[in-house]
This record gives sequence, structure tokens and C-alpha cells, in this order.
Amino acid sequence: MVKKIFFTVTILWTLAMSAMAFENPVEWSVACSEIDAQRVEVVVTAQIKDGWHLYSQYQNGMALPLVLTGKNAEQCTWLTDGVWEENPAYIEKPNVIFNETERILEGTATFKTQLQRVSAEAFATTIKIEGQACQMLCVPVDTELTLQVPAATIVETSSADASLWWFFLLAFGGGLLGILTPCVFPMVPMTVSYFMKNGGKKQALFYGFSIVLIYVLVGIVLSAVFGQDFANIISTHWLPNCLFAVIFIAFAFSLFGYFEITLPNKWVNKSAGMEDKAGYLGTFFMALTLVLVSFSCTLPIAGAVALGAADGSFVKPIVGMLGFSLAFALPFTLFAFFPSWLKKLPKSGGWMNTLKVTLAFVELAFALKFLSVPDQAYHWGILDREVYLALWIVIFALLGMYLLGKLRFPLDDEYTVQRSPIRFTTALAVWVFVVYMLPGMWGAPLNALSGWLPPMSSQDFVMKSGEGFLGPSTNSGTENGGLGTEKLNTVPGLNAVFDYDEAIVLAKQQNKPVFLDFTGHGCVNCRQVEQLVLAKPEIQQLINQQTIMAVLYVDDKVVELPAPYSTHQGKQLTLLGDKNRYIQNHVYKENAQPCYLVIDPHTQKVLAGPIFYETNVNAFKNFLQKGIEAMRQ
Repeated sequence: MVKKIFFTVTILWTLAMSAMAFENPVEWSVACSEIDAQRVEVVVTAQIKDGWHLYSQYQNGMALPLVLTGKNAEQCTWLTDGVWEENPAYIEKPNVIFNETERILEGTATFKTQLQRVSAEAFATTIKIEGQACQMLCVPVDTELTLQVPAATIVETSSADASLWWFFLLAFGGGLLGILTPCVFPMVPMTVSYFMKNGGKKQALFYGFSIVLIYVLVGIVLSAVFGQDFANIISTHWLPNCLFAVIFIAFAFSLFGYFEITLPNKWVNKSAGMEDKAGYLGTFFMALTLVLVSFSCTLPIAGAVALGAADGSFVKPIVGMLGFSLAFALPFTLFAFFPSWLKKLPKSGGWMNTLKVTLAFVELAFALKFLSVPDQAYHWGILDREVYLALWIVIFALLGMYLLGKLRFPLDDEYTVQRSPIRFTTALAVWVFVVYMLPGMWGAPLNALSGWLPPMSSQDFVMKSGEGFLGPSTNSGTENGGLGTEKLNTVPGLNAVFDYDEAIVLAKQQNKPVFLDFTGHGCVNCRQVEQLVLAKPEIQQLINQQTIMAVLYVDDKVVELPAPYSTHQGKQLTLLGDKNRYIQNHVYKENAQPCYLVIDPHTQKVLAGPIFYETNVNAFKNFLQKGIEAMRQ
């Protein structure tokens, strides 16, 4: 009996080898598609020749089951428990020789699984396939496929898109506010009446288009000027920031009514003289004249939009000017199409001057923000958090008094009785804001204002719940020491270093990933993420225990390097801020702040990220855990 079985097996094996020599019963192919920036779906396809069948992965008999194995590589990890998704379902077929039921695949079969990439770069990996295919005879399947995974598609994060949309909406709101100023509002019915008599709706539409075009051209110029490196410099250098602060203060006093700021008359007159040109050219110069005439009222608003866009992004200044100009041009075009709506417009009056004075107080508050940025970047220590807050409290308290009629300026009418419900409601809102800011003088976080205030590390004293007055706050949050520790700070409770190379050395010693936090003294979004995410205990525990954190200020102007840092062009950098900015721009190809990455200290390759303005604690935690897990693997 044993001899018969041995003889049968030998004959079958010989015949199988002969069959293999003449044909390959299964043709294999592999493809992949991107699920997201980290995950890739892999599909292996088997084309089985007619009359042949392939044994399933779920084989329960004597035949060899199919086994697909994706080889883990430095660039990826396979997300499979050993069995791939098999389609179509296997067919059960009885085997009378061995008295069992076999599970087979015929025709075309596909096998799916996923892999997780470690970096965004393209790479190749292999898939080993082992099994058995049969007809009258059986042949072994032993194939190795090469999978080419392309580079990940780099898409802006949803939070960055949301930030751009919010900026557009804020700019749009600024344009609507500009319409209500005394320089612009009275011109709406005058301009619409002109178009109703000359040119009609087409000319009004072109008039609105011309306003948008003028402002968008300004946005394009700003985009060209505020380039990648220049934007970071101009947004933190003491000279432009102090200059902007002086300009905002000057415009504020002009809006108060103490003096008037206007463009040279010859500019306005020259543009107005071109309005007599026939057709669309004259309409364009009408729009240009409006922009020039409204300069004194709208520049503080449009200027705030432009300066808010100076963050190194080419698109943002254009988006800001587009949002502002669309809202600014909208009434002129809309009322030309629906002239009956003009009757519903409120009449010009003292309310417009109230709006101007309110904007003046807001301008003063903005001026302090411009002074705060170089104060932090150069470590002057003049506008600490409580000094800044005290000034804001006084400014908005005076605004509240003005809205209640307790304070008057040169162009104001005399208010003996509070007649306007809108003015009174606004006064209530302003006083609520003042009361909200008061606890910040004793260290309350004031999360809603975290991006606009100096960091908590500049607070001289903090009163903590249940502990009373504690005196000076120790906010460095660092235990590792090193370069910049005596001048730079991070979120209280976090252990961090402030130099990239120090972080790499520490991480290699402890075999931990490096958590890179590219930040800036003048970064509004950075302060918000720090307050809303990095201050959370669960995030701090994860960072302190599982990573080495490097807080890299790209705009610091004071901390010097112990030795010059050489760029790829041979330039010698002597300041820590310049080095950090170079590393972000040229090593990791990023420019925005905040920017968060988790990297492998041995290869300096990205394990997770980048993510930017992310205020969802769970999403941020998942990002950190992904980088930590990738380092372990």
C-alpha cells in the first residue's frame, strides 16, 4: 500500500513538473491606489486559465492554501492579519480521491489589503505568493511581484483650507464694514443714480468688476513682495512692525477726528479727469477714483487684511483682497440691478462717525499687536502679557464709555439720551469683553484671545485655583536645558529643547522620535494651538514620555549659535532663528507656522505629518501616536 501511494505521488509530481515546463496556469498582476496621505490599497489580480483552478486562502483539505505575504520595508508596514480580502468567494468542490471538500477559485480572482507608508516618498516593495493550481494535475505556485508605490499626493490639510476660508470671510466682512464709512456710504446712491442714466446695468457690472480688479492686483503685488523668506522677516523685524504700529495709531487719531489723512490731490484729480473718457475706460477710472477717495476710511481695514495675509503664502493676499473687494463692490452693482432697494438704505448721519470712532479704537488695539511681535522676537520685555492686557482693557473700556455717550470726539453730535438700540447693544458687548479680559491679569488663560496675546510665559505672576497667589510664574517648561533655554519658552509643563541638532542627539541617545514644532513669536495660530492643544495633560504626557520635543522659533532675532551653521549654498548663519527657518524651508520644504512633524532621529525622515493649524485634541493625539508607532516599527 505504501509503495502504491509513493508511486502515485511520484508520477503526479513528474507530470506536474512537465506541465509547468509547458505553461503557466496563472498570470499575476499588482496595482495600488492611494486612500489618504498614509494608507495605500493594494490589489493583486490572478488570471486563471480555462480548465484550471487556484486553491483559496481558506483551504481546509490536503491541497496547499494560497498565501500572500507583503514584505515590510523601511518605507511601509502592511496592514493585514495574514489573509487578504478575496473576491469572488471560493467555490466548494468535492475531491473523491481524498474524500474531502476543496475550496477553489476559477477565472479571475482579486486579493486586496492595505499598507501604511512611513514617508511621502515613492518606493518599491515585494509580494510573495505561494500556493497550488490544478487541472488534471497540480502545479505549485511560487511567484514574487514587485509593487511600485508612487509618492503621496500632498494636499493641504482641511484645517489649513478652513483657515483660508475663514480669512476670506473676515476679509469679506471688512469690505462690508468699509461700505458703511462716511467716505463711501454717501457715494452708493450717487453712483447708482449715475449708472441708471448712463450705461445701465452693464456699466454698473463693469464698475464692480473694476473695483475687484484693482484690489486683486494689489493682492498680487503683495504676494510677489511677501515671498517665502521675506514674509517671515518683515512680519517679525522691529522696523516694519513699529512702522505699521505708528501708521495704525496715526489713522486711529485721524478717525477720532483730530486731523484728516488724504492722498495728494493731484492723484485724485488725475484719476477723476479720466472719468470723462467714453465707455468702459471711463468707468474703470470712476472705480479707481472711488478707491483713492475712500483711502482715509478704508485703508485701515484693507491694510489689516493685507498685513494678516503676509505669512509667506502666495494665495492668501489675493484671497484677502478678493474677499474685501467683492464685498466693497457688491452694493454698487446690486443696487444698480435693483434700484428700488435704495429707498430702504438708512440715511447718512451721526451713526457713520460712530462707526469711524469705533474703528479707531480697534486700530489702537491692532497697533499694540504690531508692537508685541518685535517685543517677543527681540526679547525687549516691554509688552509682557499683563501690560498688553491692561492696555487692551483700557482701550475697550474707553470704547464702551464712548458708545454709552460718556465720551465725545471733535466730529460727534451731542448725545443727551441713548437713542440707538444698536449702539447700546454694542456697548454691552464691549463691556462684557472688558470683564472677560480682567481675570487674565492674574493668569487666566483667555482661550478665545490666546492667539492675540503675548504667551503665558511672559506673565509675571499667576494665581492658581486652590493655591492662591504664587508670585513669578516658572513657565519655561524645559528640563533638558541647552541653547536658548534662558531666553526662549514653550508651553508650561512641556519638556523641550530649542535647537534642532540638540534634539537629534538626545533622541538618538534615548531612541525616541523627535517632535518638531516650527513656531514663531509673531504667530497667532501657534499661540492658539499651544493653548487649546499643547497645554492639555494627555498631550503633554505623550510628548514628554514618548518623544524629544524641539520648539524651533523661526523668527527669533537674539539667540546666537555657538558656532556658525552652514547652508547648502555655503552661507554662514549665526542666529538660531535663521537656522530654524532654513531647516524648515529647505530640509522639510515647509514654510507655514505652526508646522508639526514627527521624525526619525537616525535618518531624519518624516514619520508623521506635517500638520498645521490643528486644534482638535484627538486628531493631534492620533498624529503623535502615529509617529511614535512608526518609530517603534
